[in-house]
Amino acid sequence: MSVLVAFSVTPIGVGEDVGEMVAEAVRVVRASGLPNRTDAMFTTVEGEDLDQVMAVVKEAVAAVEARCGRVSLVLKADIREGGMGRLEAKVATVERYLA
Repeated sequence: MSVLVAFSVTPIGVGEDVGEMVAEAVRVVRASGLPNRTDAMFTTVEGEDLDQVMAVVKEAVAAVEARCGRVSLVLKADIREGGMGRLEAKVATVERYLA
């Protein structure tokens, strides 16, 4: 099985400059050892099962929550049979069509 989860954790009630707190969530994801990618809106993590990926998301939320009292979590998941590597393969497919 392959699970892709794109998520965004936003600190609430701490003003507009939230980059330092969001970095705590990204730090957790990168330390997990799972394939991941961060862009301006989301961090996407790939794992072999939903429990594995959701544990990383939960820890990332806790890291931000420790710095403020309230967080917003937006999450989207793609769960399917098959092997890993879809984090890169899905983008490569689109790029191939664009070429």
